[in-house]
Amino acid sequence: MSRTKTLQGFASAALLMIAPLTWANTYVYVSNANDGTLSSYELSAKGQLQPLATTDAGAGVMPLALSPDRSKLYASIRAKPYSVATYAINPANGALKHLKNANVADSLAYISTDKAGHYLFGASYGEDLISVNAIDAKGVVSDDVRQVIKTGPNAHSIIVDKTNRFVYAANLGSDQYLEFKFDAVSGKLTPLGHIDMPKGSGPRHPVISSDNRFLYLLSEMAGTVTTFAIDPKSGRLNALSEVNAIPADSGLVRGIARPMIKPGQPTPPPLAANLIWAADIKLTPNGRFLYTSERTGSTVSAFSVDGKSGKLSFLQNIKVEQQPRGITVDPSGKWLLVTGEKSPEVGVYAIDPLHGTLARSSSAPSGKGANWVQAVSYP
Repeated sequence: MSRTKTLQGFASAALLMIAPLTWANTYVYVSNANDGTLSSYELSAKGQLQPLATTDAGAGVMPLALSPDRSKLYASIRAKPYSVATYAINPANGALKHLKNANVADSLAYISTDKAGHYLFGASYGEDLISVNAIDAKGVVSDDVRQVIKTGPNAHSIIVDKTNRFVYAANLGSDQYLEFKFDAVSGKLTPLGHIDMPKGSGPRHPVISSDNRFLYLLSEMAGTVTTFAIDPKSGRLNALSEVNAIPADSGLVRGIARPMIKPGQPTPPPLAANLIWAADIKLTPNGRFLYTSERTGSTVSAFSVDGKSGKLSFLQNIKVEQQPRGITVDPSGKWLLVTGEKSPEVGVYAIDPLHGTLARSSSAPSGKGANWVQAVSYP
């Protein structure tokens, strides 16, 4: 081979390494709790959402999660009998095929999987617990509840780190963030300790940087994002910094833990109309920008991320769909999708690739009580 051809080969390989990955098909799924349905869409390269289908799922369908290989969509059904439904995704057209509803420990407010796709983690807000279900060789959640761990009040999320060795769970009502060692063979969680968060902050949802160095935790009642360093050997967390996701001029004040009303219980008196009620947090795939949603003011806040220190810098706060519970960034990193529990639409926002700021691009009809949104792409 000539030297010229060799250099051309190296150049081509380098271009492949730095060129952004392109996707042939991107699909978006939204769970509509009040309708008991899943809405399916196709997301175009220009940020347009094309409705595809509406799938019956079950009353109170809420949290969604993807299998690591992107072949399955999992949906938590939060009305009795509590379950998690497994759907096969057709990568050619985004169609969902229901495979099974598996028994789970309780009504799960958050679900996620381990990195191998062998276990489903769940957090129950109403019953103060986290759980582990086995996932079979075909990627279907099974009735095999491997472990149930009682936590402090209002368990609200559970995720595994990128190494698949450590798991973290938020206790909103007790202001604690729990740390566990995870055995990827047995699925067992072993407590390591916990982080005491500021009183009344209400730790809720996390996201972990792609290099596994930092964990960002959104607190529901304080409206803050705390940056933690992850110890690569022990998995323990060390708080580094904290930023406000709620602008000082918002008129909002610190919130309170929301009660989960069970059948037969009296309805509590209405809460004040100006309480902070933060909901979701997501990173762009390149790790440069982070976004959070807040339901009372119906806004999303944008931050830039310092990859070396993990520090966040506030960029923007914009109005979005009414009562935005769920947000997600599509795999290309170009679009932020926002659902509103009191909005008839799901919104698409363009992410400025240099500055991380958002601009509304398009929308599409959603069902009633739209709350969770998941995007998946196929080459």
